[in-house]
Amino acid sequence: MSKAVTVASTTRVLRSLISTVQQLFPIALADDAWDNTGLLLESPIIAPHSKKARVLLTIDLTTAVVDEALLKKALLVVAYHPIIFRPLKAITQSNTQQRSLLRLAHAGISVYSPHTAVDAQVGGMNDWLADVASGGNYIETKVIQPSKNDPSGSTGFGRLITLEETRYTIRDIINNVKSGLHLENVQVALSDRHQDVDNATVSTIAICAGSGGSVLSTVDAEIWFTGELSHHEVLALRERGVSAIICGHTNTERGYLTTGFAPKLLALIKSNTQTLDANYYEKFDIEVVVSEADRDPITVF
Repeated sequence: MSKAVTVASTTRVLRSLISTVQQLFPIALADDAWDNTGLLLESPIIAPHSKKARVLLTIDLTTAVVDEALLKKALLVVAYHPIIFRPLKAITQSNTQQRSLLRLAHAGISVYSPHTAVDAQVGGMNDWLADVASGGNYIETKVIQPSKNDPSGSTGFGRLITLEETRYTIRDIINNVKSGLHLENVQVALSDRHQDVDNATVSTIAICAGSGGSVLSTVDAEIWFTGELSHHEVLALRERGVSAIICGHTNTERGYLTTGFAPKLLALIKSNTQTLDANYYEKFDIEVVVSEADRDPITVF
């Protein structure tokens, strides 16, 4: 172990990593009316066991992901979904999520959640989904619910895209989604006018990662693309003549970790080594990895 790697420098690099995540996805962009973003677990134990500072990205912080974080000796877990969402009255071993937090804290691993800040940011999860649905071919994009802390209106929740041409059929959009999300199957709710999927064309798509019902509720679009909708939301859509592609909540989120989050975060870390964090980052081999244990809990047979 390098003598330069001390508890103080490990602590500072952890803070620098968190700062870099916040640069990429500012907390101010998150929906603070209900979300819980930021540093959710700060381990009191800092063990400078090596020069490698590993960041593990995951959608959900399950027991399997915690096992992986311990095995890979992560310094920081960035979990898209907050593991702490409601007030805790106790932290005990009897609750699996609380046990996970205790295990991570004991091992010197902290947990950060950016959640809806990732959805809202330009180039974030919803913009990635716009590229997925359209194959990257759209001429206009509009934020459906702008971030209240961004007067520019360029960030916010959901996207309404206008396709490059109206030649895109329902089948084309379905195939784009299946290919972009690496899914063999998706659920499709077809309105009467879109029953002929090989000939019915669309020009506008409303998009929301995760559960899109509330965000997309007032949008005028020909088709919705989201992770989950309730039965009654689907019925109401079809009555309005709108179709929907529904892929499973985390299936609309997980792919962004590899294609967007990880490379963007690593690039910004490398940029910061030449600027404000140079004195700390340069002592470490910074590694950003996407969890292999994180997966959708629902299997389609």
